[in-house]
Amino acid sequence: MASRKKKLQGLVAATITPMTEHGEINFSVIGQYVDYLVEEQGVKNIFVNGTTGEGLSLSVSERRQVAEEWMTKGRNKLDQVVIHVGALSLKESQELARHAAEIGADGIAVIAPFFLKPWDKDVLINFLKEVAAAAPALPFYYYHIPALTGVKIRAEELLDGIQEKIPTFQGLKFSDTDLLDFGQCVDQNRERQFAFLFGVDEQLLSALVMGATGAVGSTYNYLGKKTNQMLEAFERKDFSSALNHQFCIQRFINFVLKLGFGVSQTKAIMTLVSGIPMGPPRPPLQRASREFIDEAKARLESLDFLSSTYLKDRNLESCS
Repeated sequence: MASRKKKLQGLVAATITPMTEHGEINFSVIGQYVDYLVEEQGVKNIFVNGTTGEGLSLSVSERRQVAEEWMTKGRNKLDQVVIHVGALSLKESQELARHAAEIGADGIAVIAPFFLKPWDKDVLINFLKEVAAAAPALPFYYYHIPALTGVKIRAEELLDGIQEKIPTFQGLKFSDTDLLDFGQCVDQNRERQFAFLFGVDEQLLSALVMGATGAVGSTYNYLGKKTNQMLEAFERKDFSSALNHQFCIQRFINFVLKLGFGVSQTKAIMTLVSGIPMGPPRPPLQRASREFIDEAKARLESLDFLSSTYLKDRNLESCS
């Protein structure tokens, strides 16, 4: 596994938690999943037990087991494994943080507690500080996702002075569409080597222009190759090509959003694209409808995102 001092950058796949038809975790396919990400999508960093991984629908024991399996199967294949350890219970979050350190994770991330909510930045930082202290050798990332947590504390405010209170703080997973907030996070922390990881896949190019250093998202499980092409075009300042790649990605995401797109649908799409069975989601989520699967499959085929043909070099005309 990579050195923990290495900056987390580029694409980070928010991993899905594969399940059997009976709703138990299907550990048997995770090794195959690792190989698929690395060899076919060109994605070598992962974010485990987050929203896409249904982390908060799993028991603490299950979350530990999932993290262990990804670490075991990803050893010598993945660059960085960041484990989400956020929970409503501080004690559970600390337990998961300690466990992540024990198994050799490259970092931990935490969302804001979302039932009894922190009401200002200082209260939230105090909670995060207690979790980070349980794994003092691990890089710590704040996972900002206000649409799901209901915690509207601006990330810009939270980052102001955060490293003085949480010395292991190394960056932010920003899963919100507020590019003003995101831009100010970057602008006000230019002297610090923070990782600014954007979490809204369909807006990544905009975030790159604002200074994002990487991205964490569910679509990088199956659109990693296409997104990497966008990153490469952006790096060489070929903004026209980068925009074409972003539009191509947006066409698919826009299409599935209109059908109803969430964790259940992500599992169905990943099963279609990779051939690895991801199974149903855990209740209260329900599996994707047959109608959704059929329509998504047709769209994936029309964009050359499905099957091994997607892995070959394609011109942009095929993405229409």
